[in-house]
Amino acid sequence: MQKFHFVVIGLLSVVLAAAPILAQFAPHFRQHVVNQAQALRLIPANQKTPGDNRVTIEVVGDQRIIRANGIPAHPTGAFPNRGNPNPIAAQQYVFHVPAQPQMAEHITPLRMQDFGIGINGVPFDPGAAEWYQGNPRGGWQYEALSGAVPLGIDANHAHVQPTGAYHYHGLPTDLLKSLHVQPGKHSPIVGWAADGFPIYALYGYQTANNLESEVVELKSSYRLKKGKRPSGKDSPGGTYDGTFLADYEYVAGSGDLDECNGRLAVTPEFPQGTYAYYLTNHWPVVPRGFRGTPSRDFERGPQAGGRRDRRMPPRGFGPPPRR
Repeated sequence: MQKFHFVVIGLLSVVLAAAPILAQFAPHFRQHVVNQAQALRLIPANQKTPGDNRVTIEVVGDQRIIRANGIPAHPTGAFPNRGNPNPIAAQQYVFHVPAQPQMAEHITPLRMQDFGIGINGVPFDPGAAEWYQGNPRGGWQYEALSGAVPLGIDANHAHVQPTGAYHYHGLPTDLLKSLHVQPGKHSPIVGWAADGFPIYALYGYQTANNLESEVVELKSSYRLKKGKRPSGKDSPGGTYDGTFLADYEYVAGSGDLDECNGRLAVTPEFPQGTYAYYLTNHWPVVPRGFRGTPSRDFERGPQAGGRRDRRMPPRGFGPPPRR
């Protein structure tokens, strides 16, 4: 009995000694109780980038390989700024996606990871690591573009992770301008999703399988829920107004696109047809689910083969994780 007593004390001492070290790595999220959307105030994109844009996209065997430094070829907002304390820094991205992607049996919801990457080498990452009361398990994740939580987003609907990674939360305004995305003309490819399917923006054929069809702005099939949110200890209350992702619901057939903000369609690059995603003016803007099987290269965390470490920031948009 005495021996067991000493063992318990010894183990307790080890745990107490390790607690400060473990606390450094435990995820802590900022505490928010706001439950109402605000006007989104964008930082002007008038700053020179801290380096040159570098990106290569090539098909090798059955893989499309995208290498990039994550520095856009267009001006950005000033970073750090009041809502985002992180400077832009070059990255070492290497993404592998299927060159001939296939639709999966089930949709894969987008978690806290990149949805895909622009042809300029800048990721699409619509989610924000911000939750009501700082509780990821509560189900009330803030929509980054709602303005409810100030995130220092610039006029390209982008900002910077603690790792220095510049990334898009919404329409990449200057990228679309450089690609001449405009009404009356089918969008060119603006990026590649993590499952290998192409990403377009805003404009597609009115009849999905007809190259001769009129080009129109495509609409998402999501809408705000009606009424008020539940209220109580762990629920924010208030009216469904787009503050949270859970404020929206999918209504099949109410728009042109499916629940992944995509559709089977012909496009200028795929005249025989493909599944394609579309960025839209209305929520979700950037898709929140995959029709195919996403490459694990886009996940955050230690990667197979030790290619990269893109751990989630422990405090949303605070200092970078300690190594």
